Amino acid sequence: MASNRSEMVRDHWRRMREAAVANPDETAADVRERVDRYWPGLTAEPGGVDYLEVEVNGLPAMWAVPKGAAEDRVVFGVHGGGYVSGSIYTHRKLFAHLAKAVGARALLIEYREQPFPVPLEDVTAAYRWLLDQGIDAGHIAAVGDSIGGGLAVSLMLRARELGLPLPAALMLMSPWVDLTVGNKTFESNRENEAFFYKEVVAFLASAYLGGADPREPLASPLYADLSGLPPTYVQVGGHETLLGESLEFEQNARKAGVDARLEVFPGQLHTFQMAAGYAPEADDAIRKYAEWVRPKIGLR
Repeated sequence: MASNRSEMVRDHWRRMREAAVANPDETAADVRERVDRYWPGLTAEPGGVDYLEVEVNGLPAMWAVPKGAAEDRVVFGVHGGGYVSGSIYTHRKLFAHLAKAVGARALLIEYREQPFPVPLEDVTAAYRWLLDQGIDAGHIAAVGDSIGGGLAVSLMLRARELGLPLPAALMLMSPWVDLTVGNKTFESNRENEAFFYKEVVAFLASAYLGGADPREPLASPLYADLSGLPPTYVQVGGHETLLGESLEFEQNARKAGVDARLEVFPGQLHTFQMAAGYAPEADDAIRKYAEWVRPKIGLR
């Protein structure tokens, strides 16, 4: 049974839905302002973490540096937000919780809110930048939530195409990896959902694709050849409509020979980890990620 604290995530998505219904003519800037105002409050400040804003290839980025963290190990964070919202600022505390638990620095990278493939180009350029700083790929773990999770997988595919060394591990939070919006859990979990109904996700997918084929592997990595991906740990909420594509992605990854692990958190919604520092389910998820990934990047 979901804890009372985890209901704050459900309340958040419910408020976002109610605001969208009440303001059908609002602009993308209006949506972004609302998200920037309310999203950060879902995550507790982890404490003992310094934040340093930097510029990476002309785009904003941020280091989250826990006290005593290994300087040569990096969590490479790709934020979600449905492509129309979310930023390094809405997600800084979430990725800082993970960095603190791992004992490594986190680099939160920004990407332009333009149709595919622009966000992937930005994420790839940021990853190149990190490698150029002298960080060994074997000491990097990539993490992404929602569309950030999809982008993190697409980054692996693009890096493979370019001959770049891949990170040592991949952590995905409720990854959005299928822009066809065709999975059966959009119907079977509809009564449990608070925001990500099929019609909402279809609208977001159309905006992100900008006319591209929804089965394009670099946009929808569920349809990609996943061979060669690093060890991958997927976490997803049992009540969310994107559950089905996470299940399929993990199965496809295993068939491709990837060391893949999936965990479904009962009663939880999309990106429930955002309640880190408040909800026990979110804290448990962060702890499990950290315990899994530390040996992958050479930390005890």
